[in-house]
Amino acid sequence: MRRLTRIAPLCAAATLAAAPAAAEEEIGARLAIELNTARSVESGCELSFLATNGHDGDVEAAVFEAVLFDTEGRVERLTLLDFGTLPAGRPRVRQFVLPETTCEALGEVLFNGATDCAAGDLGPGACTAGLELRSRTEIGVIG
Repeated sequence: MRRLTRIAPLCAAATLAAAPAAAEEEIGARLAIELNTARSVESGCELSFLATNGHDGDVEAAVFEAVLFDTEGRVERLTLLDFGTLPAGRPRVRQFVLPETTCEALGEVLFNGATDCAAGDLGPGACTAGLELRSRTEIGVIG
């Protein structure tokens, strides 16, 4: 049995110079997370997510339990994706390398819930209530 591991973002402070139109649209009072790219790197599969916080306040910490499924629908592993701080109204890019995994072998990512959501007055449900998930890759994203 594989252990649940926490994957910290590679580029915690990375932002988009010119945010895609989807990130600029009014998303309402919720988080929107898009799997923007998936590329194979020497150490595994690098997933780049675009996260936008549509709430009126910052989310100081957002950690999601993710279930990775292979292309045949079998659970490959559970992991924690640490999105860090998500400021209100500002898109952020977070990159994660999944070690010993090829992008071609991934079929879907399930956001199984938030294990940590520090959102001040917004409350702990700010990370999951109305969470909008999408993908621009061949890998599906569900929640």
